Amino acid sequence: MPLQTPRMTHRKSNFGISFLFLPRRQREAIERVYAFCRALDDVSDSALGPEEKKRQLEFWRNELDRCYAEKAEHPITVALQETVQEFNLTRTYFEELTQGVEMDFTVTRYSSFVTLSQYCYRVAGTVGLICLEIFGCPGEKDYAVALGIAFQVTNILRDVKDDAGHGRIYLPQDDFLRFGYSENELLNSTYNDRFVELMRFEAERAGDYFRRAADLIKPEHRRQLIASEIMAAIYSTLLREIKIARYNVFDQRVRLSKPRKVALALKTALMNRIGIGRAISI
Repeated sequence: MPLQTPRMTHRKSNFGISFLFLPRRQREAIERVYAFCRALDDVSDSALGPEEKKRQLEFWRNELDRCYAEKAEHPITVALQETVQEFNLTRTYFEELTQGVEMDFTVTRYSSFVTLSQYCYRVAGTVGLICLEIFGCPGEKDYAVALGIAFQVTNILRDVKDDAGHGRIYLPQDDFLRFGYSENELLNSTYNDRFVELMRFEAERAGDYFRRAADLIKPEHRRQLIASEIMAAIYSTLLREIKIARYNVFDQRVRLSKPRKVALALKTALMNRIGIGRAISI
């Protein structure tokens, strides 16, 4: 099945800067995992019809089977196959990641945060668990899952308008009811006090997960988790900027400049080196 290999775009992402602080062997491994994740994302975000999306996702499922059987065919999984063997990566995490991507084909609403958190775990927490195995500290599972959920909820808050434009609403339906904000208002980009309260509530949830992750990390693993901690610093700052904008994600896309990301990365790396955990101010 001919599929175009997606171009690596990590230089433009919040992940790319953190990769630069890894030893070469780990950096290459993370980039190979990221390439597989991007391939799945490209299927999900494409304009293809549901059946074609399922067909392409099935290709990647089969290719993952071949990867673990040391018979990979696509350039992305051929490279990943070497990393899977070198770091003994858990297959279940990749399978759960694929299940999360598939949810975007069929699920456009989430009744509660319980169901949304399952999605967040699958599309983000699993990636963190894979990274732990590459970093050499697989015992930090609770930390990785908490951080993954924090990242994904932050993404959801930032991308509320874009997602709604594609027919997807990730904010839990029971929270719409709690704050009296309607789905139609969201689809029409209605910014009002009820929307602010809804977003503030979800942002506090994300902040709680950032703080939980910071409390869970074991001091002896802090240096091994430098890339994760840099991403945490960048994403928690992004969340803070969303708050500063009073959650008005309709009129602007909240983002951090590259120089600011670099400054955050350098500060976090310095604090990490001298044994100080990242400051949480969200």
